[in-house]
Amino acid sequence: MSVLKKVVVLIVVLAMAVSVAACTTPAPVTPSESAPAPVESSTAPSVDPSSPSPSPQAEEGKVFRIACWNEEFKSRFADYFEKPGKLPAGVTVEWMITPSQNNAYQNKLDADLLNQASAAADQKIDMFLIEADYALKYVNSEYTLDVIGDVGLTQDDIKDQYKYTQEIATDANGKLKGVTWQATPGLFAYRRSIAKDVLGTDDPAAVQQELADWDKFDAVAAKAHDKGYKMLSGFDDSYRTFSNNVSAPWVDANDKIVIDPNIMRWVDQTKTYTDKGYNNKSILWDSQWNADQGPSGKVFGFFYSTWGINFTLLGNSLAKPTAEGGKVEVGNGVYGDYAVCQGPQSYYWGGTWICAAAGTDNMSLVRDIMKTMTCDKATMKQITVDTQDYTNNAAAMNEIATSDFKFDFLGGQNHIALFAEAAPKINMKNISPYDQGLNESIQTAMHDYFNGKVTKEQALENWYTAIIEKYPNLKK
Repeated sequence: MSVLKKVVVLIVVLAMAVSVAACTTPAPVTPSESAPAPVESSTAPSVDPSSPSPSPQAEEGKVFRIACWNEEFKSRFADYFEKPGKLPAGVTVEWMITPSQNNAYQNKLDADLLNQASAAADQKIDMFLIEADYALKYVNSEYTLDVIGDVGLTQDDIKDQYKYTQEIATDANGKLKGVTWQATPGLFAYRRSIAKDVLGTDDPAAVQQELADWDKFDAVAAKAHDKGYKMLSGFDDSYRTFSNNVSAPWVDANDKIVIDPNIMRWVDQTKTYTDKGYNNKSILWDSQWNADQGPSGKVFGFFYSTWGINFTLLGNSLAKPTAEGGKVEVGNGVYGDYAVCQGPQSYYWGGTWICAAAGTDNMSLVRDIMKTMTCDKATMKQITVDTQDYTNNAAAMNEIATSDFKFDFLGGQNHIALFAEAAPKINMKNISPYDQGLNESIQTAMHDYFNGKVTKEQALENWYTAIIEKYPNLKK
């Protein structure tokens, strides 16, 4: 299929509000030794950094509407844009929050964008957020503006952003259509006490040597089992590490679904782990999976990206939750008993991108928000210092990576240094507009196979049936 045809198909997909499975990752409530500058990508937009920004409109709107699926960006906006006094006087920010469950957010956003041209000025969407797994649906549409050509950011503004974050939001014509304050490289978070029992050490460098590839990882799984532990909690834990290292996109130029060998390697490994008792048969986000990360858990470790460590894993580690008066400190559950290492392969998981909506009457404010929240080094650095999240500015992250920064939750480890090694290695050349639906549905379809209810072949047939019903233009 030609690039133009793909773009047309994607616009039709948006206009028809095709149902794409809702992302199950909690919104990130959601680099090589000293982390060199990000590698340039041929898909990144090329514009003279000295080119002038578009002149602001003479009269901009007084209502600024932002569409998103939870309050994570709302809190970042409040702390690092609104409280510092960057919001223009007289402007009211209206948050249009629709949860992601059952694709509700995308359905509502699609309907609103279709009405954008005829909507009253104060009813237009000015800015909306998207996630990586369905980013191309919006990036390759007429509803998102060119961040440089339309909004007015420059190449100099975005020079320190990790290139993979730009590749995800670059359209078929090479235009950058979204920016993010986050970078989300993944690591393997393991229990120090369990590593000592199984491997005789909890030192991150030594543990990494034991887990440096999948064969070694499997060998440690066997050792952990012999000691009474599970290597992973459940079926889906390692999926993103495999799926982010495929050799080609899910769908080829003829709209044929292609199952990469790396996906089948995940299937085979997970079936082996299930049959041998190396996991607890949990599913991401279920009660067993959450409990396995806490004081009663006996699981060696978890694959997590940036947001997962400082939000989900930390929260699950506490014996007494903060909502019940528990303190975030050593002594509360297994806080302090985790550490991180790179694991078998580099990968990423999650992230949230900011898009400027076509038709906005607040272009100057859109530009200011994007520049402050995704380009400003001082802001990026402060977000990481305050929240331990990893932000999308290589220069700021490298400063923290080479500093005495430490995270008590990880036993005093500077996890930013490991994220800084991993981020430049992320490769986005094999993404497709169908990633969310295909990734989530194959995991679901394989659960029956892992549990012994169907054969591998039947599970695949069930998956093909479900995915072609969701995307009628695709074929086996």
